Formats: sequence, structure tokens, C-alpha cells
Amino acid sequence: MTASVSVTQGVPPPGAIARVAIGDFLRRSAARDPAKVAFVLGAERLTYGDFDARVSRCANALLAAGLVPGDRVVTLCNNSLEFLVAMFGIHRAGLVWVPINTGLGIDDVRYIIDHSEARFVLVDATLLARPDTAAALLHAPGRGWVLEGEGRDTFDSFGAMQARQPATEPEVEIHDRDVAQIMYTSGTTGRPKGVMQSHLSVVMAAMNNAIEFGLSRNDVANATLPLFHCAQHTLMFGLLVAGSTLVVMRGFDPVVVLDAIERERMSFMVGLPLMHQALLDHPTRPRRDLSSLRLCLYAMAPMPETLLRRLIAEFCPNYMLGTGQTEMYPLTVAFRPEQQLQRFGSYWGVSTLVNDTAVMDDAGRLLGPGEVGEIVHRGPNVMEGYYKNPQATAESRAFGWHHTGDLGVWVDGQLMFRDRKKDMIKTGGENVPSIKVEAVLLRHPAVANAAAVGLPHPRWIEAVTAFVVLKPGAQADEASLIQHCKEHLGGFEVPKGIAVVEALPMTSTGKIQKHPLRELYRNLYDGEQAAT
Repeated sequence: MTASVSVTQGVPPPGAIARVAIGDFLRRSAARDPAKVAFVLGAERLTYGDFDARVSRCANALLAAGLVPGDRVVTLCNNSLEFLVAMFGIHRAGLVWVPINTGLGIDDVRYIIDHSEARFVLVDATLLARPDTAAALLHAPGRGWVLEGEGRDTFDSFGAMQARQPATEPEVEIHDRDVAQIMYTSGTTGRPKGVMQSHLSVVMAAMNNAIEFGLSRNDVANATLPLFHCAQHTLMFGLLVAGSTLVVMRGFDPVVVLDAIERERMSFMVGLPLMHQALLDHPTRPRRDLSSLRLCLYAMAPMPETLLRRLIAEFCPNYMLGTGQTEMYPLTVAFRPEQQLQRFGSYWGVSTLVNDTAVMDDAGRLLGPGEVGEIVHRGPNVMEGYYKNPQATAESRAFGWHHTGDLGVWVDGQLMFRDRKKDMIKTGGENVPSIKVEAVLLRHPAVANAAAVGLPHPRWIEAVTAFVVLKPGAQADEASLIQHCKEHLGGFEVPKGIAVVEALPMTSTGKIQKHPLRELYRNLYDGEQAAT
């Protein structure tokens, strides 16, 4: 079943001719160079022409299943070529893509399916094999397709459903501000919210990324992070806009990444700081040919100075930090290669071409250099709003700017991140940025990762408290770590307690989740006296 373009007196509306739609840019890249390899996964290679045809078959199959433009389609999938076909097929059919993080618990999976009112599910066979997942999906919406496997129950085979359909693109009316996807927040601050992004915002972000990273058809990049996450999704799309090649990986393995750099002559590599360090320190790295790398991108966390200097000297000559968020589709701010060795700390850099960035106080006044306030943005990559949450949407748009919830300050023309607004620890009448405490702890030679939070305290209101993960084989106790902090922090900034833990709660993309720490340890100081 297809939807035709509406006309008035035989004349199509402007949107039918000048529309901006995610699927259109894939078609154009395929038309320019159909034989060019778009994706590599292990021994598999998929050209732009073949990929475009499979996407159209998928779109036709979805419409033939009775879905109509605007229906929500959930994907519960890890990285694969089939997943890429599915997400673009959903967009091309005019449906709304609702990706679910496969690392979420079943309660959150149920919540997203119910909250989004999904009518169809595309799921990996390995995930559907789990009894709790199967029970949830069979309950609602109760139908869908299985990727990379045979069908079961009311779920048909994804490949079989595509094979029955033509490779001609369906005629579907799409407007640039139609919602293309509802991507639920990672849950670092609580219950996920559904972020609605339009075709226009995603396309603008992708084109912006192609320009900011200088991408061309000659580039080869990796997709190691989950494709259901906004960062990897927007980077992948930027590469497709440029006609580049993407090496898809099912997870991070330093050997697999190093092999791919050599075999595919990768020129652009994306990873979290810990991934870059693992590649640098791998015993086979010194004898690898990494000369094809021209640019490496890191995200989610700052890079320690000693590590960054080693990476630039030994791994890749150009490093860049990119930031953004699901609500303001990435990339929004970039700390460029020429700045990397000029200043150190939590610098985010400058705005990208697609949006404006400013720092604002609580009264809506834009602040000047040296003044700390909330980081705000304006631009076409802003979300349409939070699904079914008009109050949160209105709050995010106060004073005509999108509010990120991050605190920042302009220093010498560069934006410096100070903290999440809710992660600013208020202790004894003083404000302590948690990121400042974490940065000091990460300078300790035994510390691999750290998180600082404020916990309820009878005297200090909130007590600065830190949790650290030690490097393999390293040793450090609370006393030595506190002494290290005393050497680098003001008295009120030093943690009242530091716990060494095996691991920190993390999202699938490497963000530390602080709210579980606050909840688990909220009574840590109950025995303290107010006078102490």
C-alpha cells in the first residue's frame, strides 16, 4: 500500500518537489556511484546501488504489511547490514523509526514500545530468543520481522519479506518537518524521554558533518559504536551523504579495528577515549601500518593530556572532539585539531556550521566570556519536541533557545564544559563541578575511570563523593586517593569519601550513569553527625 503525493488542480505542492527526506539522499548517492562500496562487515560488502535497492524492497514490504506513513516502527537490533537496510527502509516508507538500546532492561523496552505506541517491531533473532524479550514483543505490538534469522511465532523473516517486493521506490509524501524518528534518551538522568527528530534536522546534521569532517567519496570510516545511538547514526549518515565507505563492526575489539585500518585503508576513525587508548596500547600496534588515518574523532568524555599527546605522536596526526545530543542532533560543537595541543581540560570548542551556541543565565540573559551559564543552541537540527511531553518540550525551549542542561563558559573564544546542571555538587554553600573532581582523579596513575556525585549529608547538604575504577594490576586506597585530591583541589572540593569499585554503571555508548550511584549510596552518610 503506498501513499500518493497530493495535488491541487493538477499542481504538486512545493514540498513534493523541494522536499528534504532521509531516503532521498541515499538514492542520490547511489545514483552517483552505484558500484561504490557503501558498507563492509567482515567479508560482506554492499554497494550503494544494492543497498538502495534493498532499502526500497524493505520500504515496500513495510507498506505491504499494512503500515501507513506516520506509524511507529521499533527496532531492537545491534549493528548489522540488515539493521542499516531496516532503518532506511522505515524512513523511505514515511514511517517513524523508534530505535531501542539493546542494553536496556526489559522494563524500559516495554516502556518505550508502549509509550511510542509502536505498531511493528524489527528484532535480532538472538534477542527474540530471550524469553523475557519474546514475551514483551509478542504482547505489544505482537508482530514484526526477525533480522538475520528464521521467523518464529508472529514474526516473519526480514529477508523473506523483502524478497517478495520490487526494488522500485514507493511514492510516499514526506514533508521536511515530518517526524522521522523518536529516539529515546539514554537515561543518564532518569526515565527515558522520546526525542522527535524530523527529516530536515537529521539531514542538516548529516550534511553538516560531511563538511565539518571534510568527508569525501575517498574516505573510509568505522561504525563501532551502536547504530541505534544518535552519534553513530548521524556520523554514518554524513558518510553516506559524502559517498564514503563505512566499515561496520558488531562491537569494539582492538584487533578487529586495527585489522580494518590496515585492510580497508581507513582514513577516519571514531571511538571513545578508552577505545583510542586500547588501540594505542595494543601490543601489535607498533608494527601496524596506520598511515591511511587522517583524522580521529573522540566523544562522550575528555581526553587526558598525556594520552592525547601520545595518540597524536604515535597513532594519528589529527584528533578532534565532537559533542551534541539527541535533542540537538550532532554535531553541534567541535574542538578542532589545531586546538588540541594548545589548551587542555574540558574544552568543547566552537559551534559547527549548522547551529548557533551561547551561554545563558536562568533569567534568559546571554552571557559573555568568563561567565558560567547553561549551554543553549539554535538551528535546524533541533528536535521537534519530546513525544507526549509538552511541559518538558516547553522548558527545553525557554527564551527561544534549546536548553542542553549543560553548564559552560566561553574562554578565549572556545566553549568549555563545566558540568551537567544537575551534576553540579552544592556542598556547604559552595558549587563543585563534578567533572573537576573526576579530572583530578583521572590524573592519578592508578585510576582508569572516575565519577563524582553529591550525596545527602547532614552538615554539608551534599557531600562530594567519588567512585573510581582502578587500572588492571594497579593499587590505591581511599586515603591515598584523597591525599592526591588534596594536592590538586580546594579544601571544599576534596571528596568526603572515595570508593574503589569494580565497574561504574554505563550506557552502551560509554556514558557514566550517575543516578544509579546516587540512588544506591544515598544513605552513605546517614550515620554522620551534623556537627562533624
